[in-house]
Amino acid sequence: MLFPLKPVTPDPQKVAIQICETGEQLTFAQLDHGANRVARVLRSLGIQRGDHVALLLPNGLDFLKTCFGLDRAGVYYTTINTRLTLDEIVHILQDCDARLFLMDSRLDVVQDGLQTRLSNQVLKFCVGEPLAGFGDWKGALSDASDAPIEDASQGLDMLYSSGTTGRPKGVKWPLVHRPAGERTMLVDLLQPLFSYGEHTRYLSPAPLYHAAPLRHCMTVVKLGGTIYVMQHFDAERSLAWIDRFKITHAQWVPTMFVRLLKLPEEKRLQFDLSSLNMALHAAAPCPVEVKHRMLAWWGNIIHEYYAGTENNGFCAITPDEWLSHPGSVGRARQGRLHICDEQGNELPAGATGLVYFSDGPEFSYHKDPEKTAQSRNTLGWSTLGDIGFLDPEGYLYLVDRKAFMIISGGINIYPQEVENVLIDHPQVLDVAVVGVPDEDLGESVKAVVQLVDPLEANAALSEELIAFCRQRLASFKCPRSIDFDAALPRHPTGKLYKQLVRDRYR
Repeated sequence: MLFPLKPVTPDPQKVAIQICETGEQLTFAQLDHGANRVARVLRSLGIQRGDHVALLLPNGLDFLKTCFGLDRAGVYYTTINTRLTLDEIVHILQDCDARLFLMDSRLDVVQDGLQTRLSNQVLKFCVGEPLAGFGDWKGALSDASDAPIEDASQGLDMLYSSGTTGRPKGVKWPLVHRPAGERTMLVDLLQPLFSYGEHTRYLSPAPLYHAAPLRHCMTVVKLGGTIYVMQHFDAERSLAWIDRFKITHAQWVPTMFVRLLKLPEEKRLQFDLSSLNMALHAAAPCPVEVKHRMLAWWGNIIHEYYAGTENNGFCAITPDEWLSHPGSVGRARQGRLHICDEQGNELPAGATGLVYFSDGPEFSYHKDPEKTAQSRNTLGWSTLGDIGFLDPEGYLYLVDRKAFMIISGGINIYPQEVENVLIDHPQVLDVAVVGVPDEDLGESVKAVVQLVDPLEANAALSEELIAFCRQRLASFKCPRSIDFDAALPRHPTGKLYKQLVRDRYR
C-alpha cells in the first residue's frame, strides 16, 4: 500500500472513507486497490506524468478514489465546482488543458448540453447513467489491474482561483519528480498544526472541489485517519454525525457556525459533542461575536487558519491565542509575513497594507505570467491581494480580502465577473457590484446600476437584470438585490471609486 504514510500501518480493513448520508465505505485496502486501478486506466489511455485531468463530480466515493489514483499517477488534477454554469465549466476545461474529463452524468449541467461543447481532443468518461460520447468509467476500472503502476509518482492538484478581474486562473505548483507515497509539503504542514493521525475521525461538511476540504481529507487519510464526508451541509445533521461517529476533528466556514448557532437550543444541546477535540475554520473572516458564541458552546477547541488556494504562506491561531488577540487570523506557520505599501515597501507593525509572504512555496497562475508577476513585489514576495496589518507580536489582522472580493457563505465571488455580465445588458450604462452585510451568509451580492435612461428604473427591471445574470453565471454569484443610481462615482480617468459605493451599505 502506498498509504498511509510510514510508519503508520493500520489494519487494511479499517474504514478510510465513509459517506455520512448513504453509509457507503471504503477500507484502506479497497481505497488502495481502487486508486491503483485509476492509475492503471490513466496509463492505458496514454496519460502520463505532467498531463492534466479534470473532474466534475459531487461529494462521494468516486470523487475521492479518483483523486487518490491521480495523486499517485504524477498528473495535475483539477476539481471543478459542480455549481458553475456551462460556459464557466467549458472555460476551465479548455484552460487547464485537460486530456481526460470525468463527470457524473446525473448533474444538471448535462441537461444544458455540456457534452456538445467539449473538444474531441479530450478523453471523456462518466459515472452514473450512460452518456453518449462518454466512456464507462466504472467499467474501465473493473477491467484494470489493482497492482501499482511501475512509474508511480506524486501528482498535484491544480485548483482554480480568481482575482477581482477576469476569468478564474489555475493555481499551479511545480511538479517535482518524486515517488508516490512520500510525505508532501501539505502533510508536513498540517499534521503538526492540527494533530492529524491514525486516530483522527474527520468530518468534512463542505464540497470537496474546494481546496481546503480536498487537501485536508486527503492528508487525514494519508496519515491513517478516517474521514466522514457529508454530501451536503446541514446544521442539525452535522451535529448528529459528530455524535454518531465520535468525530474528533471537523472543518467549517463561518456561515456554518452562524447556521449552527441559529438552531433552537433544545436541538443544539441534544447531541453529545464531547468527542470533538478540534474544530477548524477558514475561508472567510469570522465575526468576533460569532466566534465568542461558538467558543462558549464548544469550549476552547476552535482553531483558525488563513491561507489561499495558492498556499504561498499559512497563518494559524489557537483558541487561547485568539482570546488574547480577538479578530486575528494568527501568526505565520509557513513563510514569513510582511505588510507592504502599493510600491512593495515593507511597513511597520500597526500599519495597514497588502499582506505578503516570503520564503513560502512557489506557485504560478496557469497560462498567465502577467497575473503571476503582479502577485510579486521586487523582492520576490508574493501576495493574494489581501489587506491587513500586524500587531507588535506578529499576529495578522485582515482588513479586507482581495480588495473588493465578496465572500458569501465561505465562497469567493468576484465582482468584476458579475459586472462584466451586467454591463452587456442594453439598458445598463454603468455598474458596481459590492458585498453587503448579510446575517446568514456574511456578505451577499448587491449590484448598483446606472441606467441609460434613469426613468426606466423599477422593480421589474431589477428582477430582469437578476435573471439576466442567472442565465450566464452560477446562481451563487448573482446579485440578490439591485439598486439604481443616477451616476456612479468615477474619477475623470475612469477609475471607479468602489469603496464609496460599498461604504453606503456598511
